[in-house]
Amino acid sequence: MTATEAAPAAAGETPGGPPAARGTVWRRLRRNPAGMAGMVLSALFVLAAVFAPVLAPQDPAAVDFDRLFAEPSVGAPLGTDELGRDQVSRVLYGIRSSLFVAAGAVLLAAVAAVPLGLVAGYYRRVVDPVVSRLNDAVMAFPFLVLAVGLAAILGPSLTNAAIAIGVSQIPNVLRVIRGETIRLAEEDFVDGAIAGGASDAAVLFRHILPNAVNALLIQVSVGIPVAVIGEAMLSFLGLGVQPPTPSLGVMLSGAQTYFTQAPWLAVFPGLVIVLLTLAFNLFGDGLRDALDPKGARR
Repeated sequence: MTATEAAPAAAGETPGGPPAARGTVWRRLRRNPAGMAGMVLSALFVLAAVFAPVLAPQDPAAVDFDRLFAEPSVGAPLGTDELGRDQVSRVLYGIRSSLFVAAGAVLLAAVAAVPLGLVAGYYRRVVDPVVSRLNDAVMAFPFLVLAVGLAAILGPSLTNAAIAIGVSQIPNVLRVIRGETIRLAEEDFVDGAIAGGASDAAVLFRHILPNAVNALLIQVSVGIPVAVIGEAMLSFLGLGVQPPTPSLGVMLSGAQTYFTQAPWLAVFPGLVIVLLTLAFNLFGDGLRDALDPKGARR
C-alpha cells in the first residue's frame, strides 16, 4: 500500500470494509417483510413499555376484591387476577420490567465485552490466550444456569436480574468482537493506519471498532430476546422482580395455582413473552441480512 492509499485510513476512514450506509441498510430491511414486521412489533412493545404509566387503565398494584377472577370483558380486556388487579395494566408494566432488564443486560455485556474482545483479538500472542481461556471456562456453563446462579448470589431484584443476565451474555459478545477484530486486523486499511503512525488505541477504536459495529448490533438484537426469556425465568423462580412489582414471569408464576379456574392469568402473559421474543428475533434476523455486505450484490 502506498502512502497515498494509507492516508485515508490514517485519517479515520475505513476503506477496507466500512459499515453499510444507513440508506442502503434501510432499503434492504424494507425488502424483508419478516424483518419489517419484527421492527414494527418491537417498536410497539418499546412504546408500550415507555408509556405504560399513561396507557395503563389502572394502577397495576390496585386491589379490587369486588372483581376477583373477572373474565376478560370490555371493562377488563384481559380480566383480573386473584386480587382483582387489572391484567392489562400488569401486562404493560410487565413489558416495561422485561425491556428494562433486557436493555440493562445487553448494555452491561457490551460495555464489558467490547474492550476485552478488541484487546484480545489485537494482541493475540499475549492477551488473547488468557482472555480466551477464561471466556471458554465461563461459556462451559449454560446461559440460564449461570444467570440463575448469579441471581441467587446477588439476591432477587430487578437490577440484580439485569446484572446476572448481562454477565451471562458477556462471553458471546466477547467472542463475536474478538473474531471481528482478528478478521479486521488483517485488512489493508489497518496496515495503512499503522504505516501512517497511528497508535494501537487509534487503530482499535478509530479503525477496527467502527467496522465491528455491525456485528455488535446483530449480537445485541439477538441478546435482547434471550434477556427477556432470562428475566421471565428468574422472576418465575423468585430470583428476579419481586411482587407486587409487575413482571411477566411473576404473573406466570402466580397463575400456576389458578390455571384451571382462570386460565387467562397464564395465557396472556405467556403470549406476550412469545410475541416479544419473536418480534426482536425477526427484527434481529432482518437487521443481520440488511447489514450483510454481500446484500449489496444480491
